[in-house]
Amino acid sequence: MKKFLLITIGIIAGITVLANLGAIIGLAISAAVMYAGWHFYRKSESGFGRFCWAALGVIGALSAIGNIPAFIGLIAIAGLWYVYHKWNDRNPDILGASDDPFDNFEREWNKLTK
Repeated sequence: MKKFLLITIGIIAGITVLANLGAIIGLAISAAVMYAGWHFYRKSESGFGRFCWAALGVIGALSAIGNIPAFIGLIAIAGLWYVYHKWNDRNPDILGASDDPFDNFEREWNKLTK
């Protein structure tokens, strides 16, 4: 039942990511424009240059606000990541690897006395 639930969540999250892929790409471009505006605003020394770079940053921010559906896609990507890690969760029961401090002490003592 657990695997079925993981498959179902993975399929729904995958479809959601594909449906919002354009918005995610738009959000990435908007973030790049905002970063460029901020970066060059800090390096600019003239007032007109600062105004132009600030305007570019504001345009990028408004474009990012317009890509609100991309956040749903980002949440779906996080869901896919969660499903992937839960699906591949390998918790091997290695002999002698317990959390009991006395077991660890005995294992280390055996290593030292050899």
